[in-house]
Amino acid sequence: MSVQSTRRSFLKGGGLAAAGAAVAGLVPARGAAADTVPVETVTSDVAVVGAGLAGLTTARRLAAAGHDVVVLEARDRVGGRTLNHDIGNGHVAEAGGEFVGPTQDRIVALAGEVGIGTFDEYDTGNDVYVNGGLRLKYSDSGLLGSLLGTAPPDPRLLVDIAHLSQTIDSMAKKIPLDAPWTAANADRYDAETLETWVRANSLNANGILALLSPFMEALVGAEPRDLSFLFVLAYVAGAGNATTPGTLERLFNVRNGAQQSRIVGGSQQISINVADALGSAVRLSTPVRSISQSDTGVVVTSDLVTVNAQRVVVAVPPALAARIDYDPLLPAARDQLTQRLAMGALMKVEAVYPTPFWRSNKLTGQFLTTSGPVGYGFDNSPQDGSLGVLAGFVGGAQNLTWGPKSPAERQAAVLQQYATMFKDDRFLNPISYFDMDWTTEQWSRGGPTALFGPGTLVGYGPSLRAPVGRIHWAGTETSDYWAGYMDGAVRSGERAAAEVGALL
Repeated sequence: MSVQSTRRSFLKGGGLAAAGAAVAGLVPARGAAADTVPVETVTSDVAVVGAGLAGLTTARRLAAAGHDVVVLEARDRVGGRTLNHDIGNGHVAEAGGEFVGPTQDRIVALAGEVGIGTFDEYDTGNDVYVNGGLRLKYSDSGLLGSLLGTAPPDPRLLVDIAHLSQTIDSMAKKIPLDAPWTAANADRYDAETLETWVRANSLNANGILALLSPFMEALVGAEPRDLSFLFVLAYVAGAGNATTPGTLERLFNVRNGAQQSRIVGGSQQISINVADALGSAVRLSTPVRSISQSDTGVVVTSDLVTVNAQRVVVAVPPALAARIDYDPLLPAARDQLTQRLAMGALMKVEAVYPTPFWRSNKLTGQFLTTSGPVGYGFDNSPQDGSLGVLAGFVGGAQNLTWGPKSPAERQAAVLQQYATMFKDDRFLNPISYFDMDWTTEQWSRGGPTALFGPGTLVGYGPSLRAPVGRIHWAGTETSDYWAGYMDGAVRSGERAAAEVGALL
């Protein structure tokens, strides 16, 4: 069974073919069929495009300051790249973003403000690591755990793991988060990839890259060869807050890391609660087609609503923002930037069992492997442990391989991988299974974040957050801290609200 968020379908005959290709504003509606749709015209201080965490945070902050806001969301739901999936017995498992951790202050604060708490990710026992013929069970606590965290104690790679992580942490501290392109040696770092840097700075380059691939596939939905090294340094630098420097370890770790805690009721519930408080200001199933601006205001046009506003905040991924028709055209640098920011290729797969039986074998459910569709996975069971859920990421090159296959083929391969990795045939017989391929999700086109390849940050980075007249930008990719995470989305919404509020 494949999870797909319900969405409007515009493929209803040749007269709507152009509209059928539309994603949050791919093309303006055309033709006689579009003319028959009644369009409501409303006036507001601010229009917000997108009802994910970034857009809803923007709207919430502006509404609290007394401004009129209209939120236009293409999907028939809120939450963006967070999505709760019903697994029965009153429980959900997250099909998208879910974890929070130390220094992710803003998402935790927002959750608390709307009455939602957190709980610790299950982390009692040993993780499992499989690399070719090597299979290890290890703990992220104790002496080795304090040194390596979630990274496996592979004896062939220990020296490189320690050296490279310390070097990257040190380099990341020198990256200005608000403008990475101004860093010393930015040109050189942005001209190489993570892979080329690793090859030049490690003893066992092939071994380290084999280890890095499943981590990066889960982290950003890409391979080390796809990522600008400057982008990686900025990503690491952002894994902190104003008082705590970011580190590579915090990105990867469960204990004291970005995967330490989860959201009670599932992460999408935060957006649901925020949207409920905003009420009729949130318009669903309303993809934005065009944005025009003048000296006096903006006109934001969707299939169902036209909003006349003073300002607009576009809070969708750059790849979707690029599909909106702008009048006048965006500056070339901004347009070129969005053309270069492809989304990561990521699928989340989850098997549901009657109980989390691996816990009785003193296993955390966390695993890392260098082969198979799922490179990295974890225990995603409900807080009370009444069901067992094992979740994994199929990202980057693995997504390109397994995404086109049938749901049945993926399920068989994933379950066999689980059974082989844990040496337990009980993994072959879940009570249910689902996957969510974010590359096929019409209003996301991938996840968890947009990717900066070589040359992009130095060449076009200054356009990432810079307003274009009355158009402002939000979304996790625009955040300084925790870009690519739920916390980054909230931070970006807070920034955009402050930016716009000061001008109203």
